[in-house]
Amino acid sequence: MKAAAITAAVILTSYIFLYFGAAGLIDQGISDRLNQRESVTNKKIYIIGIDDKTLDRYGPVNTWSREIPAELVSTLNHAPGGGPAVIGFDVIYSEEADEAADDHFAEVCSETGNVVAAMSFSFKEQPERGVDGSIVYNPYYVDHVIEPYDSLMDRVMCGFANTFVDGDGYVRQAMAYLDHEGERVYSLSSRVYMAYQQSRGEEAVIPNTYGRNNRFYFSYSGKPGGYSVVSMADVLDGTVDAAIFRDAVVLVGAYAVGMQDAYMPAIAHNSQMYGVEIHANIIEALMEGRTQLPITPWVYAAAGAVLCGLFYGCTRKLRLLYSTVLLGAGVALNVAATRGMYRQGRIMPTILLPICLILIYLIQVIRGYVTEVMRRRRVLNVFKQYVAPQIVDKISKDKDFELVLGGENRHVAVLFVDIRGFTTMSESLRPEEVVEILNEYLSLTTQAIFDHGGTLDKFVGDATMAVFNAPFDLDDYIYRAVCTAWDMQSGAAAIGEKCKKRFGKSVSFGIGINCGNAVVGNIGCDFRMDYTAIGDTVNTAARLESNAAPGQILISGDAYEAVKDRVEATPIGEIPLKGKSQGVFVYQLDGLKAHNQGGK
Repeated sequence: MKAAAITAAVILTSYIFLYFGAAGLIDQGISDRLNQRESVTNKKIYIIGIDDKTLDRYGPVNTWSREIPAELVSTLNHAPGGGPAVIGFDVIYSEEADEAADDHFAEVCSETGNVVAAMSFSFKEQPERGVDGSIVYNPYYVDHVIEPYDSLMDRVMCGFANTFVDGDGYVRQAMAYLDHEGERVYSLSSRVYMAYQQSRGEEAVIPNTYGRNNRFYFSYSGKPGGYSVVSMADVLDGTVDAAIFRDAVVLVGAYAVGMQDAYMPAIAHNSQMYGVEIHANIIEALMEGRTQLPITPWVYAAAGAVLCGLFYGCTRKLRLLYSTVLLGAGVALNVAATRGMYRQGRIMPTILLPICLILIYLIQVIRGYVTEVMRRRRVLNVFKQYVAPQIVDKISKDKDFELVLGGENRHVAVLFVDIRGFTTMSESLRPEEVVEILNEYLSLTTQAIFDHGGTLDKFVGDATMAVFNAPFDLDDYIYRAVCTAWDMQSGAAAIGEKCKKRFGKSVSFGIGINCGNAVVGNIGCDFRMDYTAIGDTVNTAARLESNAAPGQILISGDAYEAVKDRVEATPIGEIPLKGKSQGVFVYQLDGLKAHNQGGK
């Protein structure tokens, strides 16, 4: 449920961000670069350009007699072997000029029956009442229509030549038709395509459209200059043989900068393509069936939510490396799916799903980081209770340290210290006074342990247990344990004198030290564990402490052998210890020869 909620929120937020903001245009731009490929395959589409050469010869288009386009239509249709299948004029002949020339042009077009003339709609935004009675704004309300002059209008096929530009300035959509005043009016590209199919005896298939203005996306076939373009002047003077246009689609239109009929095509960003070339690309897309519709938004959102939910669930269980690999695979599959869907006629968002996956990935990385920080903080808080500060610092820098159940076999030094005479004294004191004295003694033992890098294992009543060389390696740890015991004994004298003056009774320490192998680790269960050492080494140290007289420090023979050059000790001999079948040779620590411990 949590995963579904998070992914649904990500999907919806990203969807709104993409398709109601500038990011949607970025997505379209990436889609252009991914899917638009130059592949002019139809050799039956030609462009006769009204280029600079033509303008130099005949002057500005608005000064031309209609005899010039009439001569072009006649030349094309009377070529040896037959004329073009269809001639489309991307020029609007709306105003009547010379009546005779106008009529002649209309008659020439009528004779051949293969001419499609351009018209244009002028749109404006208009409030309209929707189906549910609410007021909506129609950006494609037809304000007025610019049509060919009457005699031409009656004798040719017509199609509107409007070019539709997306918000980022690029052309990637076309309008198939528009229902106006009860009639269906087709675009110039659609009408030329329909006429071409009719000439071949084949049915024209107008693609499915979307939106109130009946749009569709189309695949470009060529970049600017990708189609065969010949100068209108060269056709009229016979330089170009009109026979090459037999059974072809011929488009006539502006092909000069000064005519201001250039747009930015989706196939070649930061370049311009003349409007007549854009019509050629649309016509070929209709011929080849390479048109697209946007995928249904909520279907995509639902599918994306499922995929993101799966990704979220996987990344919660996978390590960062595998999550990164999975993210890369997801992005790669999205690219493949985007291209595959495009070839199947569906446009799906290019960057929406990757953005969602990246967001989930970052959430998981941040969550993992926070979890790790909290885990390490928990570890440090636990160890601060019984580990020397320098060891806590080492734990904080050790990225591999884990607070888990289990232990390891380590060679350690173990120290036990117990207050002698404390029980008797406590019988005559108030409880708060007992606690006060106990805390003072325990503070002394704890500080001595930490000063020499030891680990405070536990308090047992008025006794303290310490381990040296765990959980991390500690240099000269046996000598550190001995120095700790000496510091405890030295500090105990001052506290004992204080108790003597205050309560009339003195107390002191009995200390035992042993070294050897022990199992060290977290003992307990998942929700309650103690870091401790267990084994015969620990038991022996505890028995030595219980055999120590007040003010006496007993160390085992093994411990003595490790530090004998630096201590003064009196051999006690072998003494029996409870629970052991053999006695242990014991020394009494009398002093330190050189009190220069590394733990200071």
